[in-house]
Amino acid sequence: MLRLPTILRKSFSMKTRQRLDYRNKLILAPMVRVGTLPMRLLALEMGADIVYTEELVDIKLIKSIRRPNPALGTVDFVDPSDGTIVFRTCAQETSRLVLQMGTSDAGRALAVGKLLQRDISGLDINMGCPKEFSIKGGMGAALLADPDKAAHILRTLCSGLDIPVTCKIRILPDVEGTIDLVQKLAATGIAAIGIHARTRDERPQHPAHPEVLRAVAQAVDIPIIANGGSKNMHCYDDLRKFQMECGADSVMVARAAQINVSIFRPEGLLPMDELIEKYLRLCVDYDNAPHNAKYCVQSILRELQETPRGKRFLQCQTLQQICEIWELGDYCRRKQRELKTMGNSGRAEVEPPEALAKRQKLEDAAIAITDEYDGIICRHMPFLRSTYPSDNHLPKTQLYVHAVKTGKSPPAYETQQCDKLFRSICTYDGQRFSSSFWEKNKKQAEQGAALVALLHLGQLEAEVLRDNGSLLN
Repeated sequence: MLRLPTILRKSFSMKTRQRLDYRNKLILAPMVRVGTLPMRLLALEMGADIVYTEELVDIKLIKSIRRPNPALGTVDFVDPSDGTIVFRTCAQETSRLVLQMGTSDAGRALAVGKLLQRDISGLDINMGCPKEFSIKGGMGAALLADPDKAAHILRTLCSGLDIPVTCKIRILPDVEGTIDLVQKLAATGIAAIGIHARTRDERPQHPAHPEVLRAVAQAVDIPIIANGGSKNMHCYDDLRKFQMECGADSVMVARAAQINVSIFRPEGLLPMDELIEKYLRLCVDYDNAPHNAKYCVQSILRELQETPRGKRFLQCQTLQQICEIWELGDYCRRKQRELKTMGNSGRAEVEPPEALAKRQKLEDAAIAITDEYDGIICRHMPFLRSTYPSDNHLPKTQLYVHAVKTGKSPPAYETQQCDKLFRSICTYDGQRFSSSFWEKNKKQAEQGAALVALLHLGQLEAEVLRDNGSLLN
């Protein structure tokens, strides 16, 4: 095979990839636990031009192993010590994807950049995060106090990588100091700079300072990406309004997109349930971690978590259970079966066998559950403690009282445990009952099994039946 000289290979790669342009763009901001693959893809579908990953720390990335995942059509960066996915991406987003990195070391940052640059189109350095973890590690807002070090990191990356480099900062307490800092960072060769229009010590409840960004934008030539206006963003037009107020080239959205990512749609916001369904389908398609999917759906539901459906959702432990609430249970089961036929259920090849076995056991159990199997009458019914006014109304108590009144033997319970979750089988009057819902402890699992028995016997109280009605199919 003909091998190009190093300098020509670098030039060739630059020509074959369209360089990311940061002017006049709507951008999904980097958000911890939100900026994972399903939400990034949904943001692009909704109209975002560029999406940022959540902040990923250089030390974690540099230890990871790059693994193509043919089952999912993704590229996974995997922690070889425990098989967890540090970063997952796919071809659908590569040309519009920026990875945000937390770092305090130029050499380490460059090594990570070289590892990642074929799978992303931009690298951003977090220089604005005010969280204690970042600051103690010399990352995030700590770099604002050391402009020389910040500039050295950026200069090293700009000269060593094929992809554009950016950074994201917060404004300083005075306008002149902010302008001086941005000019110093711009001189390193970065392609753009994102600026949160608040200081390190200000929080979302404090008003943003668009006038500071206007002054900065007039003082430098590189694109300015305005951030920090979510408090006043309720629709697409609000994004453009904030961009104009800041005199910025582009606008970056965090909390407003976390609440409803369809804010990027010029046509208007999508209904909440339609948005959640779209998001969950992507979670299923890309085998997203259940705890991450749950966190993002919680952000969309907000106060609706207190409704009966919201409370059922909060009880969910698996992606299958979440999907059942939005009538995507069959879709989730079908996809899980498809992944299983691929040999590794979509998991990274380096996942330790014991971790894979644990996870597979729970998934196999979820897939196997139908309305009735192995002689067990099964329904998808979580136990919601808030539904019952007193211990006398608990399902186990109700079932026991029913047994006494009808002269039958009291119910017996057999509980299974799988990876810190529990499921119980209730034997009563010659029949066996169980909920397909895996609970957090043995007591809740037994209550769930008793619920199914009461339903089958026609003994559920009206309020409980109403609260669980949408899960009975």
